[in-house]
Amino acid sequence: MLAADDHPLVRAGLAAVIGSEPDMEFVGEAASGREAVELYRAHRPDVMLMDLRMPGMDGLSATRAILAEFPAARIVVLTTYDGDADIHRALEAGARGYLLKDMLRTEVLHTIRTVHRGTKVIPREVAARLAEHLPRVELTAREVEVLALVAKGLSNKEVARVLGRTEETVRVHLKHVFEKLGVEDRTEAVTTALQRGILHID
Repeated sequence: MLAADDHPLVRAGLAAVIGSEPDMEFVGEAASGREAVELYRAHRPDVMLMDLRMPGMDGLSATRAILAEFPAARIVVLTTYDGDADIHRALEAGARGYLLKDMLRTEVLHTIRTVHRGTKVIPREVAARLAEHLPRVELTAREVEVLALVAKGLSNKEVARVLGRTEETVRVHLKHVFEKLGVEDRTEAVTTALQRGILHID
């Protein structure tokens, strides 16, 4: 068992929980995505717990890198991000499970054992987040780019200047964003995008 998380207390907690189980062994901990890839190569753990947000290479990129090299790797995301867009991205990257950090110790251990047996695990509350937004409607890369600039407080005119587009083009992109997210204005669009994990503000 290997864990990747940039918070030392989280890693220490996981080490303690996993180390106390007779059928599990904690073999290492990584503080960044790049370190996670290196430690996976060194230890080849049966299951790896991966945080999404880490410095440098994030958990999503690390997951893709590990699976590109080791297609049979069993990676479980353990994160505070509960947005449906975050969940979809992790599963599409190849994660075998998705856990939230406030879940019970028993659920974490159950997920590790289940994924080790070769089964994917989507806990009930994670599945409920996905079900809230069906059918799935994705924003285009350009729409996300426009919304990210709006989230920074830029006006349509300023967004247009940054992207090298006309103000009318920006208005059209925002109109599509509003329709897809089911919102009425820029503020609601940004709030909804943050809640769903479409955008993250560092």
